[in-house]
Amino acid sequence: MTPSPHRMPGALFDAVAAGGGGAPALRLLARAEHSRRLACAYAVTVAARKAGGRVAEETEYAWSLFTDATRTAPEAATAALTHPSAGPALFGLLAHLRHPDGQLSPPVHWFTALAVSAAARAGLSARAELPIAGSWAALPSLGRARFPGARPGDRADVRVDGAGRCRVTAAGETVTVPGLPYTGGPLGGPTHGPGAAGRWLGAHLLATLDGGAPLLLDTLDPPCFPHSAHHPDGLSAAEARRWAGPARGACRILRADHPEAYAELAAGPHLLVPLTRPGHGNRSGSSAETFGCMALSPPTSATGLAVTLTHETQHNKLAALLHLFDLFEPGGPERFYAPWRPDPRPLPGLFHGAYAHLGVALFWERRRETEPDPALRATAHAQFARWRLAAHEATTVTLSSGRLTSLGNRFAQRMLTTLDTLCRLPVPAPALHHAESAARAHRTDWQNRNGDMARRLSA
Repeated sequence: MTPSPHRMPGALFDAVAAGGGGAPALRLLARAEHSRRLACAYAVTVAARKAGGRVAEETEYAWSLFTDATRTAPEAATAALTHPSAGPALFGLLAHLRHPDGQLSPPVHWFTALAVSAAARAGLSARAELPIAGSWAALPSLGRARFPGARPGDRADVRVDGAGRCRVTAAGETVTVPGLPYTGGPLGGPTHGPGAAGRWLGAHLLATLDGGAPLLLDTLDPPCFPHSAHHPDGLSAAEARRWAGPARGACRILRADHPEAYAELAAGPHLLVPLTRPGHGNRSGSSAETFGCMALSPPTSATGLAVTLTHETQHNKLAALLHLFDLFEPGGPERFYAPWRPDPRPLPGLFHGAYAHLGVALFWERRRETEPDPALRATAHAQFARWRLAAHEATTVTLSSGRLTSLGNRFAQRMLTTLDTLCRLPVPAPALHHAESAARAHRTDWQNRNGDMARRLSA
């Protein structure tokens, strides 16, 4: 297995920088992320060989499963390797192997579980022992088996036969893994294996996008998204149904009125992960190593979820692009004001936020044309004015930082060109006043909150 070189045409690079890129950009970035994961899996294997002993044996077995799965069913191996939880698991394991703790053994079971999942998807026989976390044994990209009677230190015996049938045994019980695609029904109900008595939980299918790509809801396996909502018994069907309505509505909005953003989402699959909800407002986030995944608080409306999906897709695109190209010069301890955050941000964070809010501004620009309700259309005008101004300000600061590479400067200049166009569009006076007032209030609050840092930035 050899990762392929990836080249992005200049026109596609510029399209992404302008805020879009569509399905071609997402597919190219997904292929690049797969190659990066594959290279990391091989690096894990090489590092484990140097460590020797049980670590080397278990890692060699996992690598052989991946090799066989790739030869037999490349799509199956890719599905396992590109699951969002695979990124942090592989890179975290590589860090453990290269910088051993001395007290803790490297978590090789992360790699083993991923490889067994690839084998099951490919229909290859495999066997492994995996530790149980709480009462769960996880098979990344497939789901997890629950063993209420498990005790600390228990391990699960996982067996896959030559037809890909998988059984997980622990604490005297056996859970049969259901057939692919290991997702819940359209209303978000979990799947359960025959005789599992509700002990198997897969991802919940919220919507099926054009081309058959699923939009899924799930809690990610450790070590991903440590701030995700705590669900010791998995997500219930009732909770999944609360997500399904807004998710389908958001997909309808994007498909009807935002075809490029919808095409990027449909180039998935994509996984939504519930975050613990704060006292007020909504939160969302993405991780550089969990491409295709978005963590967010429960949605309250289809429009709100549609703009969140747009925002986090921008982060996903830029994170993957930064794995291909250096847009910043290294170094730089300086921090910057970001018109959407309460805290000072490093330059990469400011750049990421500017790009995400460029997507948000593009969303609201279109929404103010398509929203039939006058009150909601006024909100769309105000949101458009607010976020075009914020993204323009942050992009200008980024360009003046002196820290961009030539490609980074090209990317930011394309962003600024789009934002200049948006800033020339007329906005009703009340909406413009609302946006400018909100911007001033945010800056004042930020200055009061950050004290000396704010004074240094304004000096």
